[in-house]
Amino acid sequence: MDVFPDFGGVGGASDLRAIVGALLMFVLVIAVLMLIVCSIVWATASSSGNYQAATKARTGLFVSLGAAALAGAGVAWVNFLLGVGEQL
Repeated sequence: MDVFPDFGGVGGASDLRAIVGALLMFVLVIAVLMLIVCSIVWATASSSGNYQAATKARTGLFVSLGAAALAGAGVAWVNFLLGVGEQL
């Protein structure tokens, strides 16, 4: 008699994939919107000579770019981990 775990007894991987994908999609959309807003504020502040606002907008631009990259990579990472988990 072989003892082997029942991986079919734990379901919901597709639901988890959909939930994580939807949450990361919201993060990605907000990051892209902030990227657009920060770039407009950076350009406006630089042209008007407000260098403090331009520096803060530039920092916001880089943070939103990093958040967009992490959110995009997060979707791929979760899908990879769920795929590996199904093959165990």
